[in-house]
Amino acid sequence: MSGDRPTMPPVRLPSDAELARDALAAPLLARAAKLARWAGKEGIPVGVGGELLAEQLRAATELLGLAGDEDGDAYAMDAWQHALDTGLVDFEEFDETGETGGAAVGDEAGEPGEDEPRGTAVAGEELATLTSGSPADILELWLAGLDNVLADAAAPDLGDIADRIAEGGDLDLDSLDWDPEGEADFLDGVLGNLYLLTALEQSDAERPVPLPALAASMIVPDDMDEPTDDILEEVSDAMMRLDDQFRLLAPTGIIAYRPVDESLIEEVDGEGHIRESVDAVDSESPEEEDVSRYGMVSLTPLGVLAVRARMQDAGVDAPAVGDLADQGADALLAALPGHPETAARAEAELWLARRTPVDAARELLAAGRGSDADGPSRRLACQQTLSLLGTGAEPAVREVLDDRELGGLARVWLAEHGAADVPEPGEDMVFWLTVDTIAAQLAVSGDTDELRGLVEGLVGQHSGFFDAAWRVDHPATADVLEAMGRLHPEKKVAKEARKAAFKARSQRR
Repeated sequence: MSGDRPTMPPVRLPSDAELARDALAAPLLARAAKLARWAGKEGIPVGVGGELLAEQLRAATELLGLAGDEDGDAYAMDAWQHALDTGLVDFEEFDETGETGGAAVGDEAGEPGEDEPRGTAVAGEELATLTSGSPADILELWLAGLDNVLADAAAPDLGDIADRIAEGGDLDLDSLDWDPEGEADFLDGVLGNLYLLTALEQSDAERPVPLPALAASMIVPDDMDEPTDDILEEVSDAMMRLDDQFRLLAPTGIIAYRPVDESLIEEVDGEGHIRESVDAVDSESPEEEDVSRYGMVSLTPLGVLAVRARMQDAGVDAPAVGDLADQGADALLAALPGHPETAARAEAELWLARRTPVDAARELLAAGRGSDADGPSRRLACQQTLSLLGTGAEPAVREVLDDRELGGLARVWLAEHGAADVPEPGEDMVFWLTVDTIAAQLAVSGDTDELRGLVEGLVGQHSGFFDAAWRVDHPATADVLEAMGRLHPEKKVAKEARKAAFKARSQRR
């Protein structure tokens, strides 16, 4: 793997079969499929580019059960266009004789009437994919359709353009202030932030992200303590843009979205704005009910699949839990320290499931050796993975009891599993394991409250701890003692730790 290649935390994905069921149930694809079946083999007359004529649009809206919805016609048109885009529906224009297969037929002047048929639309070949295709085939079709919707979401409002033209204005693309690449990058960035929060297990369907917080993550500089009024206005504008985009994306199944409360939106100079200031909207401080009025969003499992695919296409390393199941223990132990806790456990369980307990233990212990800088965190991951194995791993664990690097964790494992005849470790092994454990915690989590408590406990339980600790022949001894001095709340003890760190460094020169 390239060292400069961006890497994301791993995500957990359902099976292709489960994801395919979700894709088929997504409102946009489900409606598109229903309309494709309605078009059938005999087909229906359609207008320019395959668009539904007025009569067919009314029929489609009723067929989808949307006749009573004020946006029913728009939803039906979106579903029909999606059917065309994904190949669920095929369209052929009439030729000059009125038959399909050539140029469009027009009126006496050679131009079509406003609502005259221009061709025939029939069920396309891809419709069979939804009923007889594999889960992977269905997901491929869903992803292809999603790309079109994402492109539409990043495009300017065509309704506004049409209004300008209807009012006699010129179509001046420069006046739209539209940067196609910038808009697409912004939307990809927002979806990427949602993906990261999902991978870090800070967001899911039960814990959606407030829209103000998501917009702020794209606008407010990391080093800005208090957003300025101009920045807050940018956040408000971004919220409105995202609200429109998320409303368009939600029917695809990529996100679960609760839109901005309409009562919070006011029109100023023909544009929508958030009526109330977003300055007070914080994802942690207000009541959940108040925050939800400003919009709430989360990636669905389908969304995680889609954003991951787009990241991989862009050259980002976006692993999924289970990717390491067929790789060696060295790859597993190198990756687990960077995984969120539940993802690390799931990855380890999948890896163990493909091996016998004794073979898995031998491979893990062999990969855990090493005096390099990553050795401590690798051994911590080894110990955590070994803890998932039952007593069947005992023969392999006993094989390393005399190993200086592994003997301590082997004794811990045997004791936790109630094994008999576990030899007592010598003082050197105890101190070596202590340094190794603290070094691993520092590498994985840094200075945490948990580590601070561990340091206080160790020093409190062992009189003369530092007199013995600085002599430990471990590559991280000096760094660990220095950290203990930084973490211990008592000045006297902290000073002793720093002195011991100096001695350890002097010893290694």
